[in-house]
Amino acid sequence: MSRTTKADILIVGGEPRVDLLPPEVREERKARVVRRRLGLSVAGALVLVIAATGGATALSLQAQVALSDEQTRTTQLLQEQNQYVEVRTVQQEVSLVQAAQQVGVSTEINWKTYLEAVQAILPASVVIDTVEVDSASPIALFVQPTAPLQGPRVATVKFTAKSAVLPDVPTWLTALKTLPGYADALPGSVGLDAATGTYTVDITMHVNDAAFAKRFETEGK
Repeated sequence: MSRTTKADILIVGGEPRVDLLPPEVREERKARVVRRRLGLSVAGALVLVIAATGGATALSLQAQVALSDEQTRTTQLLQEQNQYVEVRTVQQEVSLVQAAQQVGVSTEINWKTYLEAVQAILPASVVIDTVEVDSASPIALFVQPTAPLQGPRVATVKFTAKSAVLPDVPTWLTALKTLPGYADALPGSVGLDAATGTYTVDITMHVNDAAFAKRFETEGK
């Protein structure tokens, strides 16, 4: 008994299985499909390139606009600053004057007030007769002591005091220590005027920088 294969079965109305087209036609169809796909790929790539180029151009234009705006703003600010050139010049001159003032009075001591303070701590029977002051200046340093145990000083005050009674010089020296800027004090000779019965005492006092007036010193420094 013979076997019937699939190839022997006749299917009515089925898809024809025989391709009578020449191979060249089939190859041409395949080539067209490939070309169509390549064309679509190229078109897609071209669209992406165009989009990227457009985006880069837009960003570049935005950056140029922003740069132009900043340049315009800078120009306006410079023009506004030019209106205040005179003000800045005056401010600089004022600052220069203030600095000069601070330097000029950096070694200033209000001697009137200071000597009044000296007189105030002395006994009521004692009167300051003569005063000699030697002090530092902004351009010259004051001579400092060479002996040990003597502190720095910025001025020397030599005064002669007259007393109607025998002076208690050690007590005077102790009282002088309460003065601002006191460095040290040395007693000199004690003399008696027989004609008037008045005692005369010479005292040399050294003053340190705590006595400076600091008139133009900036607050907070």
